[in-house]
Amino acid sequence: METVDQVRQPGVFSHVRRSVRMTVGQQRVWETHWTELGRKLADLPAGTLDLDAWFGRSAPVVLEIGSGMGEATAQLAAAAPDVNHLAAEVYPAGLGQLMLAVEKNELTNVRLLHGDALDFLRDHVAPDTLDGVRIYFPDPWQKKRHNKRRLVKAPFVALVASRLRPGGTLHLATDWADYADEMLAICSDEPLLVNQYGDRAEGWAPRPTWRPLTKFESRAQVEGRICRDLLFTKVMPSGW
Repeated sequence: METVDQVRQPGVFSHVRRSVRMTVGQQRVWETHWTELGRKLADLPAGTLDLDAWFGRSAPVVLEIGSGMGEATAQLAAAAPDVNHLAAEVYPAGLGQLMLAVEKNELTNVRLLHGDALDFLRDHVAPDTLDGVRIYFPDPWQKKRHNKRRLVKAPFVALVASRLRPGGTLHLATDWADYADEMLAICSDEPLLVNQYGDRAEGWAPRPTWRPLTKFESRAQVEGRICRDLLFTKVMPSGW
C-alpha cells in the first residue's frame, strides 16, 4: 500500500476547508439518516471497508469525490439504480443537502463519506474495487502560486487507478483551461489508464448527456469558460 508521502503532497487535499452551518432541514435529516447512510472517515476501523455490506447489496460502486451540495449525485443515483453511489465530501451542509434529496426521492443506492477522499482511498479501499471515480469541478486553485494544491496530481491519479477495477473509469470535468490541460497530461502519463477519446479532439471527451448540469458549470458558461470532460479507463493487466 502507498505511503502517505507517495500520495499526500504538501497542501493537497480532496477538498477546500469550509465552515458553514447546516440549515434546520439539513440538521434534521443528518440526525435522522446519518447512522444509516453515512460514515465519518475518522470513525472507520483500520483496514479495507466492506462496501457490499455498507450498501446492503453487491453492485458496481462509483465514488464521487467532492459531491458538493449533492445535486448531481442525487440525479445520477436516481438514473442508475443498479449502481451503488458513494459521495465523499467534507462539507457537512453539502452532505445534509444530499441526504434531503435521498429522502425526497427515496433513493436506496447512495452512501455518504464525511472526510478526505484521498485518505479514504489509500487506507480503506482495496485495489481493483471501484467501477468508477468521478471528480467534477474540483477546486482549480487558479492562482499560479496555489497550483500545487490541486488534487489531480500524478501520485493521486496513480492511487485512483490502483483502486479501479480493470475496465473501470475515471471521469474528470473542469472549466479551467490550464487545469484541464494538466489533468489530460497527468492521466495520459498514468500507465494503468487509457484515454477513451485519445485519438480525436485532442483527448477531450464529448460532454456526456447523462452528466447533470451543476451550478459550477452553469456559472462557467455565463462567464465564458469552456468546460472539458475527460474519460479514462483502467487497462486490463497482462495475463487477464
